[in-house]
Amino acid sequence: MRQMKVDKLGIDLLTHDPVVILKDVDGSHYLPILIGPFEATAIALAIEGSPVPRPLSHDLMRSIIETLAGTLEQVVIHDIHESTFFAKLVVRTDGHVQEIDARPSDGIALALRMQAPIYVSDKIVLEEASQEQSPVDDAEVSRFKKFLDDLKPSDFNR
Repeated sequence: MRQMKVDKLGIDLLTHDPVVILKDVDGSHYLPILIGPFEATAIALAIEGSPVPRPLSHDLMRSIIETLAGTLEQVVIHDIHESTFFAKLVVRTDGHVQEIDARPSDGIALALRMQAPIYVSDKIVLEEASQEQSPVDDAEVSRFKKFLDDLKPSDFNR
């Protein structure tokens, strides 16, 4: 397992879908994961530390875990099948550890809110991660911010 952190958010140039880029802590491997626009927004809000008027789903998950006197020990992205990543939340409550199935994007958004580490299996890092990072220009960042700003609920009925 390799500990990773969120390096940046962007837009996949081929699909125009949001992508989160994870970087291992020594900075030698990068792992892009396509995510949904809601999760991209949740991750962006957590990175920026932006307050929201009402709790979002990931804020609710954090509140539930904390109310039950639990801790999110880690998020583990452990497998990939047909380009779909699989993750689990490792939660400790009353001295017991529970592993809860989760989408990687939800796990990442929750980990950022709870300051929990993110791990990726060596298998995934060796098969899916790249060792070179392509530079992200300001135009790509601006396109992604515009994409998030222009999202409407009707965009999800396609």
